[in-house]
Amino acid sequence: MKMKKLIFILALLSFPTQAQTARGVKIGYIDMEYILEKVPDYAEANNQLEQKAQKWKQEIEVKKTEITKLKDGLKTERVLLTKELIEEREEEIAYLEKELLEYQEKRFGPKGDLIIQKTVLIKPIQDQIFTIVQDVAEQRKYDFIFDKSSDLTMLFAAQKYDISDFVVKKLTASQKREEMSKKQLKALEAKEALEEGLEENPAFTERQRLLDEKKAAREKLIEERKLANEQKKADAAEKRKKLLEERDAKKNGTVIEKEIIADSTNTKEVNNKEVLEGVDKKPTPAEIRQKAIDERNRKLEERKKAIEEKKKKLAEEKEAAKKAKEQKTEIENKN
Repeated sequence: MKMKKLIFILALLSFPTQAQTARGVKIGYIDMEYILEKVPDYAEANNQLEQKAQKWKQEIEVKKTEITKLKDGLKTERVLLTKELIEEREEEIAYLEKELLEYQEKRFGPKGDLIIQKTVLIKPIQDQIFTIVQDVAEQRKYDFIFDKSSDLTMLFAAQKYDISDFVVKKLTASQKREEMSKKQLKALEAKEALEEGLEENPAFTERQRLLDEKKAAREKLIEERKLANEQKKADAAEKRKKLLEERDAKKNGTVIEKEIIADSTNTKEVNNKEVLEGVDKKPTPAEIRQKAIDERNRKLEERKKAIEEKKKKLAEEKEAAKKAKEQKTEIENKN
């Protein structure tokens, strides 16, 4: 069958008409499976159908398991059964096997539920696709349009002759048309006509592609320059901030050291006093830093001593309480 189709097509290509000879034979092809995958309604319905098929397969497996169990049971018990019981068991197994074959044929046979439902599902979409293909062939002057996924074997086909994406675009647009107003339909038709005209003009299409590439490169360069300018501004602002801080530090003779600021009121008072005293003497930043460090160390030593004294006092109180308890126990024992 495939060979006959191939010979027929070769014959058609071998005997072009006079008009075709003048302009050359124009051939295109589609991939029906690819187009159907791109149709959302078909994909969803096909998924539901696959779920049904999986359920039917599970039912078949259950029936097969049941038949296998009956066969194994008969094989094990055959020596213990009478001839009548053996025949009865064999008849039951034969009936179940026949029933299983009929069920398989009903679900997955050439005229089974799966094939019928797939046909019902795919036919409306195929009709739309065939109509679109005919329109495209007339508009673009195609002599032949083949289906890559059909029985016809295509050993090679250049991508430029594949119009599947164009058919998908038309199919999607036709579905959207049902929800559009007259004004929207008119605008869409004008846009499609323009796009079709551009696609028919390879030179214009190539020129448009080059323009788009230049535009994208220019936009990228502008964006890079913008980012570079923003980075320069940020660096300049940071540098200016540091210069102002250094100038203020030299002018006031103080440097903010967050790490050495004490968290107590007394420490703040001492620092304020040292700053006031240092106005006349004009201490260096290093001296101020050292004083703050010394003050912090002094406070730490005082806290450490206070903790040690508190521990010592608690230990003494604990020891006194222990002795008092022992004395009380001795007195009670004597009494």
